[in-house]
Amino acid sequence: MAEKTILKAENLNFYYGSSQALKNITIRIPANQVTAFVGPSGCGKSTFLRAINRMGDLVPGTHVTGSLTFRGQEIYDPRLDVTALRRRIGMVFQKPTPFPMSIYDNVAYGPRTHGKHSRARLDELVEQSLRAAAIWDEVKDRLRKSAMGLSGGQQQRLCIARALAVKPEVLLMDEATSALDPISTARIEELTLELRERYTIVMVTHNMQQAARISDKTAFFLTGELVEMGDTEGLFSMPRDKRTEDYITGRFG
Repeated sequence: MAEKTILKAENLNFYYGSSQALKNITIRIPANQVTAFVGPSGCGKSTFLRAINRMGDLVPGTHVTGSLTFRGQEIYDPRLDVTALRRRIGMVFQKPTPFPMSIYDNVAYGPRTHGKHSRARLDELVEQSLRAAAIWDEVKDRLRKSAMGLSGGQQQRLCIARALAVKPEVLLMDEATSALDPISTARIEELTLELRERYTIVMVTHNMQQAARISDKTAFFLTGELVEMGDTEGLFSMPRDKRTEDYITGRFG
């Protein structure tokens, strides 16, 4: 079956002021798969991830050249509604970022922002999202309690539920497990594999083993360039570029 491309970059360049963080990135990201971005710190992988839902706009002095499309639509078209884009392309950050409010209100926040106020509908969405993030059974009896009382791993799954509550099509995960213990990391990895059935997931990870375990495709970045991308198994077992081989075998990075 042919893979369907959901995100595509062509000759994409990204600048912080006069400093170029991404250089001529050309890549196709398939729908309903997990794509991992790997590479040493400062190689551009998080910059590219944030470019996908225009989080880079929040940094003064950034600008973009080239093309980046989501379902064929230019993401950097000045007429694009960025709020609507971020509803369709959700994001989970490295450090869990629950809002200082109840567990229920954390998940209901996005749907309310987008105009959903029916109590019955919100109850349904909150439960669906918490179940999808594999945390419902742990929190169903404390929905009115503060989200700040959850453990780090629970907070991160709550953040995933919050992202899912607005029904995105793509979920971006920026080192979403790097601040977590091994048990919480394993739970979020399992969750990622389940979510792939319904969402396209693009993740940045420093953890080679994690990329090997849960991604379908892996892209290797170095000094702002995309060195190569391919099926994860092939890229790890037979990389085409010597720089990829050196990185995945631990010769640098």
